[in-house]
Amino acid sequence: MTVVTIHNAKTNLSKLIAEVEAGGEVVIARGKTPVAKLMPVDPPPPKRVFGRLKGQVSLDERFFEPLPDDELALWNGEGD
Repeated sequence: MTVVTIHNAKTNLSKLIAEVEAGGEVVIARGKTPVAKLMPVDPPPPKRVFGRLKGQVSLDERFFEPLPDDELALWNGEGD
């Protein structure tokens, strides 16, 4: 873990960012007191791709039939 002063951080920001990108930790201190930490941003989650399961999942006519009353009651929070 690298500890730098605020002045040093302003002067060498590009180098410190490169260090963080490489997996290091950088703490910025005011004098000897740590006040901030540079850390990498989590990458955004991958975008959803519609049709990814095309040809792998199939539905028959039963999918569109109404649920039996006992199962429907459970979906509605009724029953056991």
